[in-house]
Amino acid sequence: MSEGLPQLAEHLARRREAILAAWHAAVGADPEFASFSTLSRAQFNDHIPAVLDALEERLRRSGELEDGPARRAERTSAAEHGLHRWQQGYDQRQTMREWTHLQVCLQRELEVFEAQHPDVAPQAMGTAQRAVAWHCGDGVIESTAHYIRLQQSEANARLRDLEQALEQLQQMERERAEGWRQAAHDLRGTVGIISNTSALLNRNLAEPLRARFAEVLHRGVASLHTLLNDLIDVARLEAGHERRNVAAFDAARVLRDLCDSMRNAAAEGNLFLLAQGPDSLPVAGDEAKVLRIAQNLLLNAFKATTQGGVRVLWDARDEHWTLSVQDTGPGFTRGPAAPLERALKIATEEAREAQAQQPDSAGEAVPPSPVLPSQSAHRPPQALSGEGIGLSIVKRLCELLDASLEVDTAPGAGTTFRVTFPRSYGATLQS
Repeated sequence: MSEGLPQLAEHLARRREAILAAWHAAVGADPEFASFSTLSRAQFNDHIPAVLDALEERLRRSGELEDGPARRAERTSAAEHGLHRWQQGYDQRQTMREWTHLQVCLQRELEVFEAQHPDVAPQAMGTAQRAVAWHCGDGVIESTAHYIRLQQSEANARLRDLEQALEQLQQMERERAEGWRQAAHDLRGTVGIISNTSALLNRNLAEPLRARFAEVLHRGVASLHTLLNDLIDVARLEAGHERRNVAAFDAARVLRDLCDSMRNAAAEGNLFLLAQGPDSLPVAGDEAKVLRIAQNLLLNAFKATTQGGVRVLWDARDEHWTLSVQDTGPGFTRGPAAPLERALKIATEEAREAQAQQPDSAGEAVPPSPVLPSQSAHRPPQALSGEGIGLSIVKRLCELLDASLEVDTAPGAGTTFRVTFPRSYGATLQS
């Protein structure tokens, strides 16, 4: 029964290139293969020569191939063929149809051999037909199994990505809800002050006391107005209504003018306000939004600081420039602002990671921002009304301007906010 099979194996070996060419032509003529034209001949053949080697070895062994190294190599070649087709963009159906075309080409080659060797026993050709069928069937199984494993692996990776994205979204929603809860608490407290003060002013009070309560009422209304404006700013930023308007301006002039305009506010709290940086710092950016970031950070520093003061620094760094606001306050404390703290911590870690990947011109990563010694006593979180809203605005404005935001604080030290801005935005003037 095995007579003629070794000759058939030699025949297939001699006809290897003709078989591969016929298989290539058959697949190319199949309308199911949209990705076929993108493969070179070598890419198309990939591991199939090793598969044909295994078939010829099977025929030399009278059509049988025991489960050993040769058998395992055959399966490995078939699985690697499935991996290659996955990487080239084939779908599972196309991969299976390729094996069908290969089987048809091999069967036609058996017919050619039988016609050229009429003395070969029919039983031997039947064995050869079964060997080809089993061989190509195993190829379909191994390629498909590997393809399915790749699909499952990709699906698991997508699931993990979706789970991570969902967790991040839920965390953002929790932080947003906490921010609005704190804003509502601040609004209620401010409205309560205004309401109680108004009721007192309706009484028959002596003039010095009436003037005192009138000043309290004025400050309450001003605080309420500022808080409402901040809430509108947050809502506009979250809704995507803010746009980046880029133009050339001198950042040093803008920051120096801001500090000059706020020296009275610092003096009212018996605080110093220092402005340090180069006399000129030409950049391209959104001047109004940079000013809002600096102003919010400065107001936040005033609120947190009862003794000492605030220092504002600016400097150029290669393709970026930095704004730092340092205070001698008590530093961040745990409390209702914890979600914002986490967001700022994440922003700081991301900024440090980006700096590590893009070292400055000296070839060294930028060190953390220095902090000033604290000179202010600890205050409970509820005493820092409105602080979270202002920092939320800063964080979202930084995202809009492609700027990184870092915060550094330590026990016994104040807090330093550092914002790193691009010095230009290429050809894009608005986004």
